[in-house]
Parts: sequence; C-alpha cells; structure tokens
Amino acid sequence: MHVPDGFVDAPVSLATGAVAAAAVAVSLRGARRELDHKAAPLAGLVAAFVFAVQMLNFPVAAGTSGHLLGGALAAILVGPFTGVLCISVVLLMQAVLFADGGLTALGVNVSDMAVVTTVVAYAVFRGLVKVLPRRRPSVTAAAFAAALVSVPAAACAFTLIYALGGTTDVPIGTVFTAMAGVHVLIGIGEAAITALTVGAVMAVRPDLVHGARGLARPLELRTADGTVIARPEEPAAAPRSHRRVLAAGLVAALALAGFVSYYASTSPDGLEKVAHDKGIDSKEEEHAAKDSPLADYQVKDVGDERLSGGLAGVIGVGATLAVGTGVFVVLRRRRDRAAAASVPETEAV
Repeated sequence: MHVPDGFVDAPVSLATGAVAAAAVAVSLRGARRELDHKAAPLAGLVAAFVFAVQMLNFPVAAGTSGHLLGGALAAILVGPFTGVLCISVVLLMQAVLFADGGLTALGVNVSDMAVVTTVVAYAVFRGLVKVLPRRRPSVTAAAFAAALVSVPAAACAFTLIYALGGTTDVPIGTVFTAMAGVHVLIGIGEAAITALTVGAVMAVRPDLVHGARGLARPLELRTADGTVIARPEEPAAAPRSHRRVLAAGLVAALALAGFVSYYASTSPDGLEKVAHDKGIDSKEEEHAAKDSPLADYQVKDVGDERLSGGLAGVIGVGATLAVGTGVFVVLRRRRDRAAAASVPETEAV
C-alpha cells in the first residue's frame, strides 16, 4: 500500500507530513517507557523482520497480491509507540534506498501504514485480551483479529486522504469500494503472518511479547474454605539472554529477504491494482530515487535477477536493522540517563 508521488496533492501531502512528524515525536517519547531491557534489543530486529516480510507479496485475487503492513505485529511485539517507530524506519528505508513509496508521499505512508495500522491494531488487541481467557492461545487469537482489522482500516484511511487531496477525478465511493474489498482479503494474509509470528515468539519467550505482559496470574495456594495462603518471597530470577531469539530472528529475516523473496508474487499489490483499474495512477510522478543502485529491490549492474534481488533484500535488512537499532539504543540510553538523574531527588524526598 505504498503511495507513490503524484497520487495526493501538495497541501494534503504537507498536512499528512505534519501529522506523521507529530506522531513520530509522540512515539519517540512514549517508546522510552516501552524500551526496557527486553524490548530494546528486539525492536531493531522487528523493523528488519517487517522489511523482509514486506518483500513477500502473496496472491489474494486474480491479478492482485498483498504484503504485510506490519503495524499489528510491531505493536504487539514491542509496544504501540515503538511499533510506530519500527514501521516508520521501514518506510523511510524503502523510500530512500529502494524507490518504494514516494518521497513527497512519505507523510501519507507513515500516517497510513505506520500510525493507523498500529493504533487500530493495538486498540483491538488490548480490547480482546481483556475479555478472552488469560492464556497464550488468546494472545495469538487477539493478534490475528487485530491484524485482520488493521489492513482495511489503513485502506479506509487512504480513501479519506484521497478524498481530501486526490489528484484525479475518481468518485470516492468507487475508490472506497475497491480499496476496502481487496484489502479485506489482504488482511487475512496479514492476520495469518502476524498470528504465526507472535505465536512462535510466545512459544519460546513469552516474556518478550509486549502485548502479553501482565496476563499471567501468579500461582495462589488456597485452603479448603478458599482462603489464600501467603507464599514466601522468592528470589528474583536472573535475566534471560535474548541472543538466541535475536539470532534466530535475524537468520529468518535474511533468508526471507535474500532467498524466499524471489518466489513472491509479481502481481501488483492492492493499491497498485486499484490505482491502475480506476485511473488513480494517471498523475503518478517518477520517483526521485528511481536511479538508486537499489531501486525496485534490484542491485544495479548485477545481471542475475535472483542474485540481484537477494542481495538487495539482504542489504535492506542490514540497513533497516542498523538504523532501527541505532534509534532504539539512543532512546534506551536516554531513558537510563533520565532514570539515573531522578534517583538523588527520590532519595532526598
């Protein structure tokens, strides 16, 4: 659902850019609360993994494909504020390095694919986990439903943005019907990928899933009449290493982007198909980075298509991991410095 340059006029592009900038600023502050010793190492990997999976277009209808948006997955794994930042980093890397998604439309894409999907998905997810049984399968089921809803929500958000600043004279009702219809189908694929990934992490390290924290109830000992017996204090467990999970996630991302992506569907995605069929793309502009060495996910001057695409995917995963990790490490350090600075004041009180 990457919106190219020319679909939305300049005033609305600027307005969505301001919305995106404000959302990122709020998320930078909110992420400091989420990026503890568990989430901080995982967040950069989540961004790289989303980048990799977005290269895997899957068929959803005749001549149409879809790909992961990732807002639900990121929000559930590392938190909603950090999730917005993860998807924003992915979109920035795609626009600058791979000419995927317009540069003037970056605000539109961040507002739609990073903010809307993350906020909607996390709201649905939190609402469901509160009413479902407090068990691990409930987290997976809630993740499926949240991801399923987030994709049509993003399609509706694009329709609204296009209604305000579309550059072609296409009836909004026609755009809405086409976008909502195909993205409901894409949402099923998004839901399956999200649920499988969250379920896999839950199976090995449920403590790393932000959305699952606080769901486990402590074991209680009761007498025959129901009185709770106080349990002695237990020593805190030593922190568990994240290295195996991080290594496994990185290997998976590299394999998906470097090898599996070659077998992805070549059909246009939902927005591309609707834009072509309805004439929305008649005002599309050439991407400013169309001559990038990595444009269209191919390494320039590498003749073998499979090798070229695989190398581009591996480079993209590495670049996204580096930028994302850098952002989250800085935020984590600022959180630690702020916490350390507040200690003397607390002791004085």
